[in-house]
Amino acid sequence: MNADEMRAMQAPLKDRYRADPSAAVVTLRAVGKLGEGITCRVETGRALIDAGLHPATGGSGLEACSGDMLLEALVACAGVTLRAVATAIGIDVRNGSVRAEGDLDFRGTLGVSRDAPVGFREIRLEFSLDSDATDEQLDNLLRLTERYCVVFQTLNHSPQVSMRRRRIG
Repeated sequence: MNADEMRAMQAPLKDRYRADPSAAVVTLRAVGKLGEGITCRVETGRALIDAGLHPATGGSGLEACSGDMLLEALVACAGVTLRAVATAIGIDVRNGSVRAEGDLDFRGTLGVSRDAPVGFREIRLEFSLDSDATDEQLDNLLRLTERYCVVFQTLNHSPQVSMRRRRIG
């Protein structure tokens, strides 16, 4: 896809969202079913993934770790966003990769230390790109990718998150 094709594809959507801002608000959903042992089966839209404990918390390592899934979502979103932005601004990226890594202190999630945070304390995202673009163009590409990547921005500017339960039986 080139920049003109992408603009043509997105133009009607942008026009609609300008005319009716509420049409741009979409609720995404994820669904999981509690599985055997300490697992949760997550519907991804393409497949089912069994999530379980990370080996550092006693898991077998056979199931997906939700922390890994978070980093994978960041990599996927950042990679797609970078490709879209590169297309829109006319930067040819022949090849590349996106890598995310994050540091967790499992003492927090295991309740070993109240001083240890639960969750990632740092996440690093790195792009390795094969392109003839100038450093200035690639820096701009990264700035725009950061600006428009939904998962990156969500992690950087935490939304209001709530939790509730309901009885089913």
